[in-house]
Amino acid sequence: MTIRRPIVAGNWKMNTTVAEAVVLATSLRTVMHDGGPTEVVLCPPSVSLVSVHGAIHGTHLGLGAQNVHFETHGADTGEVSVGMVGSAGASYVIVGHSERRARFGDTDEVVSRKVRAVLTGGLTPIVCVGETLEEYDDGATAAVVTRQVRAALEGIPAVEVGGIVIAYEPIWAIGTGRPATPEGANATVGVIRGVVADLYGHEIADGMRMQYGGSVTASNAASLFAQPHIDGALVGGASLVAEGFATIVAAAAVRVA
Repeated sequence: MTIRRPIVAGNWKMNTTVAEAVVLATSLRTVMHDGGPTEVVLCPPSVSLVSVHGAIHGTHLGLGAQNVHFETHGADTGEVSVGMVGSAGASYVIVGHSERRARFGDTDEVVSRKVRAVLTGGLTPIVCVGETLEEYDDGATAAVVTRQVRAALEGIPAVEVGGIVIAYEPIWAIGTGRPATPEGANATVGVIRGVVADLYGHEIADGMRMQYGGSVTASNAASLFAQPHIDGALVGGASLVAEGFATIVAAAAVRVA
């Protein structure tokens, strides 16, 4: 069995001022002074990247951006490039979050272009895939995530794809307090791993880290991480409370126990 290092990322979404972000990052640095086996990534709003980087510099905590444009520069008012977030200290970028897909028009093609841009810029994409409630009720989960994964990885060479992180986030579970069952989430992540295996072979698929996201809390994290395909979580609201997020991070250690 392949041992994959667990990874837990906190997506702060459009929350925290710069000052509040620094306070939260400092609190997390304090309560998680020992990184243990779990890789931890904080994803504050882009305006706080530099300040949060300063607060966690020299610790085990990593930094990620919530979104980027696929172009390196240009007349794209309000957007940020991979080079910009990289220069602010980010090593990861969330790509294709359902909120970006549903509210801001990030199509499968746009997500694919962003994945390539992030890799070209030397950063690591956390690629989000997941189905709506209607698709879930129609039994289309496997078809939807298969399409999204294939599109996101299109044109990515095998030598680069293994480092990508994929986050399965059923849209109907995000922020609703209605998480997928651990068994159901594991089954879908297994489908995703199968798609990667079809594209790149089982060795790469077995080594790729895959997260679950969608109403992950301190109380349900351990049961999710106990599943064989789930290597961590992309955490939303629960990442805004230092102690609770620390509990989630600690629970991920079962992946390498």
